[in-house]
Formats: sequence, C-alpha cells, structure tokens
Amino acid sequence: QVQLVESGGGSVQPGGSLRLSCVASGSFASINFMAWYRQAPGKERELVATSPGGRSSGYADSVKGRFTVSRDNAKNTMYLQMNSLKSEDTAVYYCNAVITDRTRDVRPYWGKGTLVTVSS
Repeated sequence: QVQLVESGGGSVQPGGSLRLSCVASGSFASINFMAWYRQAPGKERELVATSPGGRSSGYADSVKGRFTVSRDNAKNTMYLQMNSLKSEDTAVYYCNAVITDRTRDVRPYWGKGTLVTVSS
C-alpha cells in the first residue's frame, strides 16, 4: 500500500521561507511523476510545481522565481523550497504522485496535506 506523507508546513512571516517534504512509502515499482498542489480557503486546488523526473520542472506563474522543486529518488522524496513567501501563498499544500505498483498498475496518489500560513 502506497502512502504519501507531507511535512514542513507552519506559520511564517511575509518574506520568509519554508521547505516542504513529501515521502512516498510502501511497496511499489517506480514513481513516474510527482507534483505539488495547494488549496487556499474558499478556492479550488491548483497546481504549484511539477517534478517529472528526468525532465525539467514546471511552475505556476505565481511562484516562479520563488519556489524550487527537487527530488531525492534514493529516498523517494520530493521537496518544495519556498522563498519570499507572500500572504497569498497561504494554503494547504498537497503532494501528488503517479506510481507504478508491483502489479504494474499505474495510478495517482495524494497525501493528506500540510498547512502553510503566511501572516504578519
């Protein structure tokens, strides 16, 4: 059974930084694709950054130049370094991964999210 667990959220002042982590655990063959999403209060979930693995990462326009996504494949972990945080970055951040399991089924998985609050 595959699980995604996010960590690293918290409260920070505008201009501050946070680093989120997402660890994939369980029995699976490979992680094909990982991404970060976020959902602010009263808004729909939106894509923040993608980490396709072996290809260039992608970012939402609102976070370009401030956020950096990276992966440690040996640890099945994805990170999101968030700098110059703004109040509009306040949201629950979710990890998403497309994983091939031991039966060769390919399916998406979601973590439960970690809350980021940017406020003075």
